Amino acid sequence: MPVTIKSPREISLMRKAGNILAQVHEELGKSLRPGMSTYEIDRLGEEMIRSFGCEPSFKNYHGYPASICVSVNEEVVHGIPSKKRILKEGDIVSLDAGVIYKGYHSDAARTHGIGEITKEAELLIARTRQCFFEGIAYAEAGRHLHEISRAIGDYAERFGYGVVYDLCGHGIGAHLHEDPEIPNFRQFRRGIRLRPGMTLAVEPMINLGTADVVWMDDDWTVVTEDLQPSAHYENTILITENGPQILTLTSQEIAKGDMDRYLPQKASGQ
Repeated sequence: MPVTIKSPREISLMRKAGNILAQVHEELGKSLRPGMSTYEIDRLGEEMIRSFGCEPSFKNYHGYPASICVSVNEEVVHGIPSKKRILKEGDIVSLDAGVIYKGYHSDAARTHGIGEITKEAELLIARTRQCFFEGIAYAEAGRHLHEISRAIGDYAERFGYGVVYDLCGHGIGAHLHEDPEIPNFRQFRRGIRLRPGMTLAVEPMINLGTADVVWMDDDWTVVTEDLQPSAHYENTILITENGPQILTLTSQEIAKGDMDRYLPQKASGQ
């Protein structure tokens, strides 16, 4: 399908969807603790989403059985919540969620440490997050899509991390997944020219070790081939005449000035 340019009405609905999802992520992040099951995370997330009068984007999407993708340690994405999977001290857990507000989607992911985690896990989470901001420094009208991809991949590879090739970001709007696909690594082509009104889900998925991943027998859960940890950071963004706007930042992230603090300075013409 062609890349859609959202109308002012559609953008307003997506802003609301993004704000709701940000609140869900913020509350879920606060709730995480050792001894909690991934099923409980999903239950809390779905309750919150529905409390806003929204529907979870992921529930029954192509048969996915839950509302929150809960991926622990070596699980990259699409972990299926389970009463048997219990979080423990030192785990890292990625929460990927979406909401549908009046027919429009938002999509965002965060990776959290459970209790005290290793320094290398802390750095992996922080640098995966920074990959996103490195990428959206190029999410400007008139630039090309794969400038985002290049910046994400180049930053991650500076640290020897594995950048997942088999999964990517995507357009978003009236459908959860729309064109264009947004890889997290350098491309041979420049990709489409970015235009105001485009809405994109940019989502670095970065592995501590190899970039190679494997699908588990449930046909959903993706794990690192070497079973090293993986981190995931995603936001829904809007392309405007004045640069990107992030629609899914939490109030805590806004208060910390994340957009200003982490958005790198770009060299002219880079």
